[in-house]
Amino acid sequence: MGTATPGAPGTSGTPRRRMSRAQRERQMMDVAERVFGERGYRATSMDEIAERCGVSKPMLYEYFGSKDGLLLACVARSQAELHEVTQKAIAGATSPRDVLWRGMVAYFSFIDTHSKSFAMLAKEPLAGGPDTADAIEAIRRQQSALVAGVLTGFAADAPAEVVEAYTEIIIGGSERLSLWRTRRPGVTAEQAARYMTDFCWTGLSPYLREDGAGERPQPG
Repeated sequence: MGTATPGAPGTSGTPRRRMSRAQRERQMMDVAERVFGERGYRATSMDEIAERCGVSKPMLYEYFGSKDGLLLACVARSQAELHEVTQKAIAGATSPRDVLWRGMVAYFSFIDTHSKSFAMLAKEPLAGGPDTADAIEAIRRQQSALVAGVLTGFAADAPAEVVEAYTEIIIGGSERLSLWRTRRPGVTAEQAARYMTDFCWTGLSPYLREDGAGERPQPG
């Protein structure tokens, strides 16, 4: 994930390639996410992140202000990326069950690429302070809005309370299943998506009408 930086400490001394501010910021967040995931928030030091990036600690503070600020930047980036990959995944779906299936595969696949940092945030939700907890909750609300919009579109007659309830079930269940998968690395994103799809479909099917409603979508 990180951007190579020729000439950083410990290399052959080749002159460092200059990066734009956006490239440097991305590199710092890539490295920080790995270190947060490996060590946990409290045990992570800005010195180690700066060293791995090949930059000075003052530069790290110049970009993010504090360790809390750096963690918040990583969370905000993940929020935007997760929203994008989920939207793209469900865009081509033609049925409610296919929407659910595609969305779940996209979600669990995304978590796979951020598994260590996700586990850290799940286990230490208040580690970075109230702002971090608020940022994590904002990701949940973002995904909730996306899920609720899809359910409403396919189940216009479903009571608002039903849509809200199943949205919360999907969001909460997905998080817990993702955390469970950190202890079961052999469970693939597709298998996890199958568990969520099968579980939710039993409750949702009375409100969702489609041809072939009883068919199971095949892994892509």
